[in-house]
Amino acid sequence: MTDTAVILNPAARGERARRLRARVEELTEGAVLLATSRCGDAECLARDAVKDGFRRIVAAGGDGTVNEVVNGIAGSQAALGLLPLGTMNVFATELGLPTDLDRCWQIVCDGATRLVDLPSANGKHFVQLAGIGLDAQVVKETSLAFKRSFGPLSYLVSAAQISARPPPRLHVEAADGGTHEGSFVLIGNGRLYGGPFPFFKQAVIDDGLFDVLVFKKLSYLDMMRYLQDVIFRSEITSPEVDYLQTTAVRVTSEDAVPVEIDGELIGNCPVQFRIQPHGLRVLAPSA
Repeated sequence: MTDTAVILNPAARGERARRLRARVEELTEGAVLLATSRCGDAECLARDAVKDGFRRIVAAGGDGTVNEVVNGIAGSQAALGLLPLGTMNVFATELGLPTDLDRCWQIVCDGATRLVDLPSANGKHFVQLAGIGLDAQVVKETSLAFKRSFGPLSYLVSAAQISARPPPRLHVEAADGGTHEGSFVLIGNGRLYGGPFPFFKQAVIDDGLFDVLVFKKLSYLDMMRYLQDVIFRSEITSPEVDYLQTTAVRVTSEDAVPVEIDGELIGNCPVQFRIQPHGLRVLAPSA
């Protein structure tokens, strides 16, 4: 496995981090293990690994680590591997990876790859999803300390606090010239959002299309009710939610509305989304 670099994000600290590193070292024996120490390290380490000739670069962490590694290897022939260790591992679930780390490492060792689409937002790559408005505001206002104390529940607490505010007004322009207006926009590359929830009913991760949900002029409380409908219904039939597929999309607002990709903030509107069909090679279970 001398052609494989493993980029480990030990989100935990102290003894738990030491145990995690020891587990990953034992599992990935023969590969080069590189540990991050701060935000942004994974992208730099991945970029350097590409320059050093590694053909398989494994993100050992959650979706945030995956996002950084993808931005480090984008445009190269290196294949992305996954060892899901984080609180959220939506992309791993989308790819059909097992939850067992030993089996995930075996998939890396087997070397079977597939090509999936590679989206970007204002030039920043992502793999699974993006949000403009409510969820990005939640990410922005949920502190690291709060996340460490309460885990996924911390996001629900922040969402409840934000829900009383007036939502923004977003303008959405699709590649075909169609326009939409809403107060919250979700953009998917795959089917899943927020865990195992199939928000994007028609999405295929290698079809060259974005799947876009536009929640129309709704209050945040109304949006949360409609989000439940999106999660639990097999089709989206609500007149208050537009569903479209497109090769590119632009979202603008007169307000400073935050944007997140794969759960990481990248700034505010305006934001231009583009997609590179089959732009990312990933190590995944054989069909």
